[in-house]
Amino acid sequence: MVTAATNLSHEAAGFIGRIPVRNIWLLMLYASDLLKTSERALVDAERNPDEIADLVARLLAQAVEERQRRQLSLGYRPRSADLSRVRGRIDVLRTERRQLLARGAVACRFVELSVDTPRNRFVRGALEAVARLVSHPDLRHRCRRLAADMQALGVSGAMPSRSELSADRIGRHDAADREMLAAAKLAVDLVLPTESAGPRPLPMPDREEQWARRLFERAVGGFYRAVLPSSRWDVRTGRPLDWPVDWCSDGARDILPGMRTDVVLDDLVADRRIVIDTKFTGIVTAGWRRETTLRSGYLYQIYVYLRSQTGRGDSLADVAEGLLLHPAIGETVDEAILVQGHCIRFATVDLAADSAAIRAQLLGFSIKWLGTSSFTAV
Repeated sequence: MVTAATNLSHEAAGFIGRIPVRNIWLLMLYASDLLKTSERALVDAERNPDEIADLVARLLAQAVEERQRRQLSLGYRPRSADLSRVRGRIDVLRTERRQLLARGAVACRFVELSVDTPRNRFVRGALEAVARLVSHPDLRHRCRRLAADMQALGVSGAMPSRSELSADRIGRHDAADREMLAAAKLAVDLVLPTESAGPRPLPMPDREEQWARRLFERAVGGFYRAVLPSSRWDVRTGRPLDWPVDWCSDGARDILPGMRTDVVLDDLVADRRIVIDTKFTGIVTAGWRRETTLRSGYLYQIYVYLRSQTGRGDSLADVAEGLLLHPAIGETVDEAILVQGHCIRFATVDLAADSAAIRAQLLGFSIKWLGTSSFTAV
């Protein structure tokens, strides 16, 4: 099935390279951890898809207000100070160099509980950043007021480095910070394309296309994880696959390329597995002897993903289905072939459509191929 994409939706879309994208913030919401922690996020986003910045700011503000009512999470912060009594460890070199003992003081290094943690600094920075994006003045004022409140409580304005933030682990006692931190991360991500391309996030420079490819992959996985019921579907992303090697020379494994699937959907009721490989590029290219053809390398790749896992004791892998998923460029494609017992589907999703249409298209790919071919299944 090949159909023309609607011109109306494309007129409202910007572009990443040649890919028309109506709302890149919707993809960023699907790709974020916010959908895992907040049931409200997906519902609100689908109701008001063009106000995602306001939605994220509102969720972040609500989470920060709740944490401030219960007290912000504390963390240990290393400090150095000249004190009149010993606290922690003595800094002998500084004490002698400054002759502090003669003045009744001693240089000490110690740790203390403080709200000025990398997590809280990141949240404050996210509040200040997202306040520049929201369209409602009251919400903008609310975010700035909460950032000022955090400053008054002792949270400094220096944004933490990535290493500092990655070292911050959320324990059981501060699990309530998860939604706040997820909203803060998405708020900061929303600011990045806006700062690089002005108030409208698209078009984006070519150097961002690699980022967009990764975003598309994460958005598809995040969508299925949030929308498909966990009681029936097991959704996995970034799953590594092993080569079924019977023998290899000494150095072969060192240079053998790895295999990693983008998204794997296991239907626990129907005993189905769908292996999805996302590509942020056109689904067809100019052929040697014909005008358009599928990109052979991508088709070979999904074939290897499927066939390399058969006959290894996994019944789902033996009949797994493959889906090559691309964004639509000018036309939508949804076709399938049957190869050695595996249905391989190559399809496009129209990112220039509204959120309801994107949702319907993605959900449709979780249904078995219903074309007119001989391997139609119900």
